[in-house]
Amino acid sequence: MSQSQSTSFDLLDERIRRWIWNEQWTELRDAQEQAVPAIINADRDVIIAAATAAGKTEAAFLPILTAMLSSDTMGLTLYISPLKALINDQFSRLERLCEALEIPVWPWHGDISGSLKTKFLKHPEGVLLITPESLEAMLCNRGFAVPRIFADLRYVVVDELHAFIGSERGKQLQSLMQRIDSAVDRKTPRIGLSATLGDMQLAADFLRSDQLRPVHIIQSKSEGGDLRILVKGFIELASPDDDDEKEKTKVVESVSSHLYKVLRGSNNLVFPNSRAKVERYTYALRQMCEANNVPNEFWPHHGSLSREIREETEAALKNKELHTTAVCTNTLELGIDIGSVKSIVQIGPAPSVASLRQRLGRSGRRKGEPAILRGFVIESELTANSHLMDELRLDVFELCAMVSLLLDNWFEPPKTDGLHLSTLVQQLLSLIAQKGGITAVNAYSALCINGPFNNINKSDFVALLRHLATKDLIQQDSAGVLLHGQKGELIVNHYAFYASFATEEEFRVITGSRTLGSIPLSNTISVGDFILFAARTWKIEQIDEDQKTIFVHHHVTGRPPSFNDHGGMVHDHVRERMKALYESGDAIQWVDTVAADLLDQGRVAFLRHALRSRVLTQAGRNVLIFTWLGDMANEAIASMLKLRGFNANCFGPAIEVFNAEVDRVADTLLEFSNEPMLDPIVLLHGAYNLRQEKWDWALPDDLLQKSFASLRLNIVVAHKWLVTNRSTILHALN
Repeated sequence: MSQSQSTSFDLLDERIRRWIWNEQWTELRDAQEQAVPAIINADRDVIIAAATAAGKTEAAFLPILTAMLSSDTMGLTLYISPLKALINDQFSRLERLCEALEIPVWPWHGDISGSLKTKFLKHPEGVLLITPESLEAMLCNRGFAVPRIFADLRYVVVDELHAFIGSERGKQLQSLMQRIDSAVDRKTPRIGLSATLGDMQLAADFLRSDQLRPVHIIQSKSEGGDLRILVKGFIELASPDDDDEKEKTKVVESVSSHLYKVLRGSNNLVFPNSRAKVERYTYALRQMCEANNVPNEFWPHHGSLSREIREETEAALKNKELHTTAVCTNTLELGIDIGSVKSIVQIGPAPSVASLRQRLGRSGRRKGEPAILRGFVIESELTANSHLMDELRLDVFELCAMVSLLLDNWFEPPKTDGLHLSTLVQQLLSLIAQKGGITAVNAYSALCINGPFNNINKSDFVALLRHLATKDLIQQDSAGVLLHGQKGELIVNHYAFYASFATEEEFRVITGSRTLGSIPLSNTISVGDFILFAARTWKIEQIDEDQKTIFVHHHVTGRPPSFNDHGGMVHDHVRERMKALYESGDAIQWVDTVAADLLDQGRVAFLRHALRSRVLTQAGRNVLIFTWLGDMANEAIASMLKLRGFNANCFGPAIEVFNAEVDRVADTLLEFSNEPMLDPIVLLHGAYNLRQEKWDWALPDDLLQKSFASLRLNIVVAHKWLVTNRSTILHALN
């Protein structure tokens, strides 16, 4: 590697240059060339956005380690990862380099021995690899030692930055970084690494929320090769004997049979969008291996499996002697090192375009190999009784819209304006533990004025403190210092406290004295709503949020409600692209003949029902409102209708209003279009299932409604749509 080839190479420590030579690198990659001069002086925050396998880890650590070696004291670099498995990977990766430099590397999570942690705490220097939860535990349990532990902190590196932005965990991470800065009384440079960032400025604002200095942004030139795409369609036949489960099994077997033929003999990732479907497809594929007397090549990977089983799958993927296909949830979407895979399979629409892009980054990592995306969509067979929403072939249009946006290099910008009051509760309790008590004024200053909760006003913060006191989570002594209440003390001293996110909970469904089972629900629900369960439609008659129980009775309705089952909140822009695909007569080159037929069928239905211009249409006993908006705006409009006594559910690009007529629905929408935009507290009055985050149970009702609305509803876009479409809605009355 000559000087003419790389100016950044000469800035690195001689020992690191020697290591690069020994690794037989021929050049620094684009991200590394740009990152070395930006990071080496430790005088700014930096974001490195580059494709998967573009060398982001080395881009950050080559200059960081050079800076550490050039100082009189080694100092400490804090590396924060969303996954323990990623920490284990990075430990193996960094240890080889750091061992030659005599810089210690310390993995720190629940599986690491106490003796190793004690050894680090005696001499906190080198590179510390940690999760937000373990960092939370350190601040809580070693609060008075925090200034000493991080006294010589040089850098904070956040890996998989996109995985944190807009989430409860992300707000926790922002707070933890701010609390460390406060403990050492200076701003430590922060380095964010990510392969998927929809809006660089929003990402920069997340990395340093006080915005007192600009963030240096590095966007690496694309190093990817060719991209090959094929979307295949499948038809789930109507069951003549009302045995829908039998037909579902048949179509799973049909998809699995194709996967068996095209994936065997190579490494691949299959994403079916839910844990249940992971199990279903893995079972079908393994049965085919057994039937053909060949070694199994198909392995499951999801969050409910034990660590040992997940690690077996990861080891099989890394083993160059084996051919392995992992059928997985988003557990293999992030940067765990599993080597290169030949193709990515997406069954049904992805949670988001950003998620699809992240998954695709796993494929085509070897030089000269294309990235391969295989999309599979399953639509129901049309009959004389088929519903309009079935005729529209929504899934094939949604997946095609996502692939189209992916090819345009668009993906969702992170949502950064949520209140995240659940995490504020956790961080308040954690701050009290760290400091041994804190005044309300100082807590507000640390968390809200100078911290990441800067969209929380003083009156709401005071109301929150008073409510937490009624829950015995906090108390105030005679000197005005906030301390843990008895219940708060018990909670903070339990290991489950350190995670800011809740594990997925399900509602039990009970009819009479019989328990039907349990169902996960992310939507708001109200008494009188319908749910689909055990292949039947049920009407909700009572809700017990504390016991997570829904009481129902069987009720026949024109169309069972649909709940989003692919794990994401669909963005407005995806729905806009879907409508554009319906309106276009152009053929799509990367679909098979079945998917092309499904697209044609959807376009015919779209034209027949005049959905280019029509907003409301009667569908049997129900009314469909076609907004072509994203899920957050549609959920806001559905909530408005519920205020007026309607049973309304979001259904893809539409809102379905049960047992209603167009005239009454149109009148109600016109009323809302002529009124000021609704306050979240009014809009969500009487709504249940607002407790979506871990600490939502501790919030007073009005703050819970505000927090939920900030994270799950887009009231502004919903109101704008109502105003913009006033004349179209009025036309439906004529």
